Amino acid sequence: MASPSTVSVIVPAYNEEHAIAALVGELHASDTWHEVIVVDDGSRDATAECAARAGARVIRHPYNKGNGAAVKTGIRHATGEYILIVDGDGQHKPEDARRLVSKLGEYDLVIGARSSGTQATHARKFGNSALNWLAGYLTDREIPDLTSGFRAARREHLREFLHLLPNGFSTPTTTTLAFIKAGYNVTFEPVEARQRTGQSKIKLARDGTKFLMIILRIVTIFSPLRIFLPISLASFGIGAGYAIWTIVTQSHVTNSSVLLIILAVIVFLVGLISEQISALRFEGRP
Repeated sequence: MASPSTVSVIVPAYNEEHAIAALVGELHASDTWHEVIVVDDGSRDATAECAARAGARVIRHPYNKGNGAAVKTGIRHATGEYILIVDGDGQHKPEDARRLVSKLGEYDLVIGARSSGTQATHARKFGNSALNWLAGYLTDREIPDLTSGFRAARREHLREFLHLLPNGFSTPTTTTLAFIKAGYNVTFEPVEARQRTGQSKIKLARDGTKFLMIILRIVTIFSPLRIFLPISLASFGIGAGYAIWTIVTQSHVTNSSVLLIILAVIVFLVGLISEQISALRFEGRP
């Protein structure tokens, strides 16, 4: 079990002056953390000043880079053995933070999984459910909350995947998939998120496609055949089925059937090569 005194708390914040001081105060009151780092991602308000007055160690970006960039900056500057990432909008409870940290050691990554009732709209609930299902299929693991930014992990493991983390709002997605596909112990701890202060900066229509591409990219890095094989089988099944139908009804095989079967073979071979490249990427990895 990880002691809070070995945990660096990282809070990425952008224009969160109304919530950040209370959040830092709650964290300090909840336990004796190794440090509380607030990464001010180029805020245009008094976020940095409020965080510093509340007792946080503040690191400032000269301009807005994105939530992921703020998290990466926090990881680079953290000195604790473990890292706890908390959103800066005040929706995470300090008592839940202690619960997540208490599972470190047994698990390499502990994710605060929000209940479906905390989703702001039905559209967001549906979008998150679809992403959870797709990620679960591609990783062969049930994932109740793919996009939760509330998580705790060993610092050295997070640094291992630092180069994969994007600067935008898909850092939680990337770390979840990377840890699972790399074989680390990952668990989801149920939490009740409070009402956020201010509006969410993530828009379903704008960012949904980005999350989908992140899922496909990470799974392609670690397990390419999970993507290539279904496409190959679908192409072969359609091509072979159409060929059988045309043979029975027209006594010949169409070019379309041949092209689909050839496509299936090519996609499978590309997936096989990608799988070997993926294995070579991690050869000698501890």
